[in-house]
Amino acid sequence: QVKLVESGGGLVQPGGSLRLSCSASGSGLGIYRMFWYRQAPGKEREMVAVITTSRSTAYADSVRGRFTISRDNDKNMVSLQMNNVKPEDTAVYYCATGRPPNFSPENWGQGTQVTVSS
Repeated sequence: QVKLVESGGGLVQPGGSLRLSCSASGSGLGIYRMFWYRQAPGKEREMVAVITTSRSTAYADSVRGRFTISRDNDKNMVSLQMNNVKPEDTAVYYCATGRPPNFSPENWGQGTQVTVSS
């Protein structure tokens, strides 16, 4: 099973930027669909972004145009570039992997806290 470790979270001011990274143990990340999810206090976990094996991407409406997901299969990493962040982006961010054939997220990291506040 792939072990995922997120990093890059922290405190950022509204309008600022932050880059989250997720490192995966082992090899063969190229066959996985990769996700970023987030969970704010008192709310359900929601998908933020997804990137397929062919690098197609999709985003939640709330972050589209501000966040960018990318992957580096050689380094076994997936990243989330967060620009123009807003207080409502405050949450614990998780990366996840989905295996073929259904590619549903099934393997999760421990999460990294992002706090947007002045």
